[in-house]
Amino acid sequence: MMRRMVSTAAFGAALLLVGCATPQAPAPTAERPAAGASILTWTPAQQAWGYRNIEKILTVRTIARGTRVHPLPRAGRQIEPTFTHAGRTWTVDDYMAAYKVSGVLVLKDGKILLERYGLGRGPTERWTSFSVAKSVTSTLVGAAIQDGYIKGLEDVVTNYIPELRGSGYDGVTVRQLLMMSSGVKWNEDYTDPNSDVARAGGAILEAGVNPIVSYMRRLPRGNPPGTKFTYNTGETDLVGILVSNAVGKPISQYASEKLWKPYGMERDAIWMVDPAGHERGGCCISMTLRDYGRVGQFILDGGRAAGRAVLPPGWTTEATKVQIGNGQPAPAGYGYFWWIRPNGSYEASGIFGQSITTFPEDRLIVVMNSAWPQATGRELSMARTAFVEAVRTAAR
Repeated sequence: MMRRMVSTAAFGAALLLVGCATPQAPAPTAERPAAGASILTWTPAQQAWGYRNIEKILTVRTIARGTRVHPLPRAGRQIEPTFTHAGRTWTVDDYMAAYKVSGVLVLKDGKILLERYGLGRGPTERWTSFSVAKSVTSTLVGAAIQDGYIKGLEDVVTNYIPELRGSGYDGVTVRQLLMMSSGVKWNEDYTDPNSDVARAGGAILEAGVNPIVSYMRRLPRGNPPGTKFTYNTGETDLVGILVSNAVGKPISQYASEKLWKPYGMERDAIWMVDPAGHERGGCCISMTLRDYGRVGQFILDGGRAAGRAVLPPGWTTEATKVQIGNGQPAPAGYGYFWWIRPNGSYEASGIFGQSITTFPEDRLIVVMNSAWPQATGRELSMARTAFVEAVRTAAR
């Protein structure tokens, strides 16, 4: 079930990229993908260039940084883990070369134990997040609750997206959206060109209504809200719209005000938008490797920035623990747009090898950006898990 779930999410993310291309984009080259082409078809050279230059291919908004940079000092002890996988011993460099990794960052107690780059990328260059963005979006829900813009997790979604009234979203709560358990019927089958994920949000359907809202409000209910986890790319975009509506400003601006500026990100980030110009709540924030690490550190440290609580008390603990089963054996499950892994970590995860993996008991964060040859795969995931476990052992 997990393989299908991740694969369909990959296809969904790719479809969301289609139709958001920058108008009159330059002609494709060996490195530059064609505007509007499915990201699943990019060549390795196009991945390596395109993932760090999304703003040159697609329409984006800026998440502005502030004047202060949160320090990530280099630890006195650096690590050089090795591990065994597929019958051989691997070094960090071996793993990065074989699995097309553009960046690895390991933080222990907020200090850098390992930082390395590949695929021609440098420390100041951004890399797209794919579905890692979902975890940022859920964090901004917490910020909006702290600020009083959203009353609470039990408030109903239709209070913030009134166009959904009279649809399958009647009575669905903010919490249920964050758990991917609205109960609304959704088909995220990447093999089916008529699936919901293939059709949702790609074009304006009604004047004045966001295209994903137009599509989602036509869907019937399939299960009682809160009873079943269903991976739903469309609903993560709804959450982004919900936050923007609640705070009365673009979610990229709110991300700047609540996270990028006060926490001290080192570079502006960029966020891909849909055909209506709204940021995709479920996909594609581009940031530097260290800023991925800062996102992880912000959550690990309880959601505080510049000495102030950005998130409600206990939010980070609740968001990163199992709120609903996702078809995997316990203790794995799903939080508020965070994957809870059986090894005690919680993870923000995106296709083609993007991840922020946090072991809270170890105060350890492992960030990886990659350009895997395919969106997902069992062997790819097993190799990454082996690498992460080797890092964890070396960091102790």
